[in-house]
Amino acid sequence: MNIKQAKQEIQNTLRAYLAKDELGNYLIPTIRQRPVLLMGPPGIGKTQIMAQIAAETGVGLVAYTITHHTRQSAIGLPFIEHHNYDGKDYAITEYTMSEILASVYQLMEKTGIREGILFLDEINCVSETLAPMMLQFLQCKTFGNQALPEGWLIVAAGNPPEYNKSVRDFDVVTLDRVKRIDVQDDYAVWKEYARRKGVHGAVVSYLDIKKEHFYCIETTVDGLQFATARGWEDLSEIILAYEKLGLRVDREVVGQYIQLPRIAKDFANYLELYYKYQRIYHVEDILQGTWQHITVQELKAAPFDEKLSVMGLVLSRLSEEAGRLRHQDELTVTLHAALKDYKLSLEHTQPREALDQLIALRQNALQMLKEAGHLEKENRDLRMRELNALQSYRGRLVDEDIADDAAFEAVKAWFGQEVELRRTQAVETSAMFDNAFRFLEETFGQGQELVMFVTEITAGFDTSWFVENFGCDAYFRHNSELFFDQTQKQLHDKIAAIRAGEME
Repeated sequence: MNIKQAKQEIQNTLRAYLAKDELGNYLIPTIRQRPVLLMGPPGIGKTQIMAQIAAETGVGLVAYTITHHTRQSAIGLPFIEHHNYDGKDYAITEYTMSEILASVYQLMEKTGIREGILFLDEINCVSETLAPMMLQFLQCKTFGNQALPEGWLIVAAGNPPEYNKSVRDFDVVTLDRVKRIDVQDDYAVWKEYARRKGVHGAVVSYLDIKKEHFYCIETTVDGLQFATARGWEDLSEIILAYEKLGLRVDREVVGQYIQLPRIAKDFANYLELYYKYQRIYHVEDILQGTWQHITVQELKAAPFDEKLSVMGLVLSRLSEEAGRLRHQDELTVTLHAALKDYKLSLEHTQPREALDQLIALRQNALQMLKEAGHLEKENRDLRMRELNALQSYRGRLVDEDIADDAAFEAVKAWFGQEVELRRTQAVETSAMFDNAFRFLEETFGQGQELVMFVTEITAGFDTSWFVENFGCDAYFRHNSELFFDQTQKQLHDKIAAIRAGEME
């Protein structure tokens, strides 16, 4: 299965393991709650989905790369304890608590969350001395004489032997006690994730053209050479950072992430073309509605790959603007909820003190989410922006020496500026969508390029969010035509099939 299906299956498993009967007992006894063994090639997102699952289900997450552990840190140090049995004293070997299990208890203590996921990466690459204990842990959920608390799902991830020379095989006894999920790379699923995460447009449009370069591992005389999903995402991050700093990503930089020379060279050449298309087609002019006739003629006569790249540039900018608007919309909604809490607290607390308390509550909530493993980048950024806004309001109350009886109205007015910013961004983004459609209609008419463009807007997380919440007449018009054409084609296919059957 692909990584998206694996994520859903692990979520379903977690729900089943945490379900309880009317007496409060787990429906599936702990002894029958098999650990999940997630096997798949490196760099396809096995680790990322754990944080997503924890955040979406509200459970805790403790994650370890098990190859970093020694036998002592994973199991605990031995010590001698004395006991008396039948009148005789005996020296007994016991163990200090495992660092891994201690982390689970620490999370429970800090957050109050009693259930969660213990994620152990690279499970089949442990050292020879640790391997027997890890197998015991998968089978019995114990390290030494300490057990994993009830309500915690073990998810262990590993790579098949063709990707890692140091892996060791599991025996039948162990495999018969785990729930094994095998994962394969899938570009279509990764692209959906990439659009959601804001992966650089050059990476997405390049892989749209050359999907076979998404995930490749080759054995050569120089050893293993590879391009992976993790490599493409990390390369995207460095490209975005370099662009902000005015630095150039060349073939050498690409090769540091995409470690298969022919693909690294090919992408580096494409990236140069991507920037060239950005310059010669003046994408910003297109989105502002000020393109030149010559731009239309050049793109109309361009090779198909070039057309795809330019559409990718346009889509990337639309996605960026739609994402910026979505973040502002989320901030406005979050701040509105905070202001409602603020207003309620004013019934029994002075305005500045009430704002201090609200800020403290939000800071504590942010820290709790961080400790529970629920804080992905976007959620973190939203909460930090909310905190920054509230702290700004608090500072302005002091700096402008606003009296207590006028404090709430002042804060409400400052919040109104965020609402107005959302409205302005919505108008600007809407104009960009309209201009993009007008340019593409002028360039391609009703050709397949428009069909592809509409399909990509539908598939994009931020672009589809914008259309759903703010509308776009051109999109709805072309989307209706697309559905009509698809329905018409289905009818033609059915008629053709019926006629073929009659002729037999």
